[in-house]
Amino acid sequence: MKNFTTTIYQGCQWSVYGFLFCLILGCSTIRLQDYENSWKTYQNTRYGFEFPYPSGWYEMKSDNNDGIMFISPKKSSVQIRGWAGNQIVPHITGDIDTKTPMNNSNFKNVQGIPGMITVEIGARESLITLKLSQNRIKYYWQGKAPSQEFDDYYQFFYYIAENYRLPELKIKDIRK
Repeated sequence: MKNFTTTIYQGCQWSVYGFLFCLILGCSTIRLQDYENSWKTYQNTRYGFEFPYPSGWYEMKSDNNDGIMFISPKKSSVQIRGWAGNQIVPHITGDIDTKTPMNNSNFKNVQGIPGMITVEIGARESLITLKLSQNRIKYYWQGKAPSQEFDDYYQFFYYIAENYRLPELKIKDIRK
């Protein structure tokens, strides 16, 4: 009888642990599958960059059309942004080469374009920021979430950053 009781207790104990593990894993991580078939692509008409975003997110455009912000309908403190701007002329700033991609890169998007991705963990909010440079234009993308939940959104943000696309360079752009 003791072996039977011990076996039932151990079986129940492992079932509870398994249930809790699945519950924690399933609830705490924002899964890309949750957004399957509900992605849209934002395309910037001024600078030509684009990136995917969940279709149900609220959109806030900038006045000068240099970028956009999307806000989660479930939590307004979770946001994604994309924007671009012209670089200042190299002889004024002392930059060596602004035609080629960033020299200090730690990231490549799906097009193979190198850039710099950084993560800043703050007391209240945390950010993941992507910076790319091409043809004297600087491109940026950013994901923001409350610090206590940032780990849950990291994979989601990284997926969007990887799929941030720059306009295709034309032959005349390469010769500049």
